[in-house]
Amino acid sequence: MSFKLPDLNYDYNALEPYIDARTMEIHHTKHHGGYTAKLNDAVKGTDLEGKSIEDILAGVSSASAAVRNNGGGYYNHNLFWTVMAPGAGGEPAGELMDAIQKHFGSFAGFKDQFSNAAATRFGSGWAWLVKKNGTLVITSTANQDNPLMDLSEVHGTPILGLDVWEHAYYLKYQNRRPEYIEAFWNVVNWDQVTKLFKG
Repeated sequence: MSFKLPDLNYDYNALEPYIDARTMEIHHTKHHGGYTAKLNDAVKGTDLEGKSIEDILAGVSSASAAVRNNGGGYYNHNLFWTVMAPGAGGEPAGELMDAIQKHFGSFAGFKDQFSNAAATRFGSGWAWLVKKNGTLVITSTANQDNPLMDLSEVHGTPILGLDVWEHAYYLKYQNRRPEYIEAFWNVVNWDQVTKLFKG
């Protein structure tokens, strides 16, 4: 059983004007497609073949760099596409909002901390909202690392992720990463984030 590139639940132009169609198409087909193909190549014929991506990442410190980079890229983008949606944004409600207010003081406080984690991640990487031992934590990782990996500084289950690799925003925003981060809040799919939070 090999890993498959997932279809998106929306068209490439559905997140306009916040994320442009050309970036979405290249990001999904070329970048995510590339991670998927290279991950399959990296695990083929090894004891990792047939394992779930979560199991692979849980022990990634003993795997090759190709498994680490492409396994992370595969998982991270699978999550990324689902935590965005057209006509989304706004604020969460219910249990997730209660938890955000409990751990960060307010939604505005959470948004500032998450945006700062994304803006200050040096080079390529990701910002994350993580469920960890019943609490919520904001962190960031380099390259395609994520909090499921056994070598991550903050270990837990990602429920919201923002890709801050330049390929995620450069066609529209060039080097203006803060503008891209601000635009992201208009497409966050809080229904999906809530499902992950409860799951």
